[in-house]
Amino acid sequence: MIKYTFSLLFFMIGILLVQAEQLYVNPRTGNDTYSGTKVQPLKTILEAAKRVNLNKEPGATTIILSEGVHLLTQTVIFTNDKYTLKNRLVIRADVMPDDTDWTPQKMPVVVTAVPLESGIGGQEAKGIQPEVSHVSIEGLRFTGSPDYSYIDGTDLRRSYPIWRDGKSLDDLLISQCMFTGNADVLPLHVGVIANGYGLVIDHCVFFNCKIPVVFWKNDGGTSSRSAMRYSLVYGGYFCGVWTTQGTNGDDFDFHHNIIANTSTVWIREKGSKRRYKASDSIFAGYTKLTGYGSGPLSDSDATSTDFLEMKNVQTTGNVMIEKDQSKRNYLQLAEGSIGSNLKVGLFKKSQ
Repeated sequence: MIKYTFSLLFFMIGILLVQAEQLYVNPRTGNDTYSGTKVQPLKTILEAAKRVNLNKEPGATTIILSEGVHLLTQTVIFTNDKYTLKNRLVIRADVMPDDTDWTPQKMPVVVTAVPLESGIGGQEAKGIQPEVSHVSIEGLRFTGSPDYSYIDGTDLRRSYPIWRDGKSLDDLLISQCMFTGNADVLPLHVGVIANGYGLVIDHCVFFNCKIPVVFWKNDGGTSSRSAMRYSLVYGGYFCGVWTTQGTNGDDFDFHHNIIANTSTVWIREKGSKRRYKASDSIFAGYTKLTGYGSGPLSDSDATSTDFLEMKNVQTTGNVMIEKDQSKRNYLQLAEGSIGSNLKVGLFKKSQ
């Protein structure tokens, strides 16, 4: 009986270990031949994805990235669609913004230097591509592409740090991440662009991106279950948020956001009749409040604001950004800036 009990105990422990798959990635000390434990980390996110895709055992997976530069030289695709709302695929920083010892320098930096491939209307470089449901990406910093956006008048090059293609996929949470670009030398075309349902942007910062987020296409369902909340968009040189005909306004949750110094605040896909609500937010320093896309906007593309119902939304004022790299709130709201009461940015807990 005792022998049977111990056998059962070891069997259950084995199941728990399988269900709690955990892989560490450290670009400085890791090696892709290692086991992937904290003391023997992998070197690349790509190797972590390969191992995750091969593990068909049910259960959650957590990939933990150390501080340092994580260089992507090819698109990292996750294809093992075994996850559930409870047992998720999580890709996160080792030290998160709400941890007491966190500093901006401890954010893992993900650089997309992927060879361009032909896409719709130009060439594309995609970074992390979760082709599975129930995914969380947390606490990471993504940069723009080292390539140029425009080579000539027609050759458009797009950098997508996070991209999801599947139109029936659901539940992609991007939380406490920072996306930083520069229109001239490190262009970041779209920080997050995702087909499917349930794209949630939570406590993120988008600094000098062309477009922070595109809630893209789905398979024709009636609801997208998407959200954008507690996020800061600063210096968007095209728009602050882009919604399509598939982004159902009835359950699109947009609140406690700041979109500042941005060309156009909200773009609707051309032909869309969707209506949206925005609450408890600040839109400041913009050229146009709303517009239609695709492509560069002109005066004839401007649309009335009647599709956007705003409640407790401030549309004037000066949003200030902290530029001192030694400060904990670097590239977030500067002390004394308007909007501090909205609690936007990387921190979920009071600082």
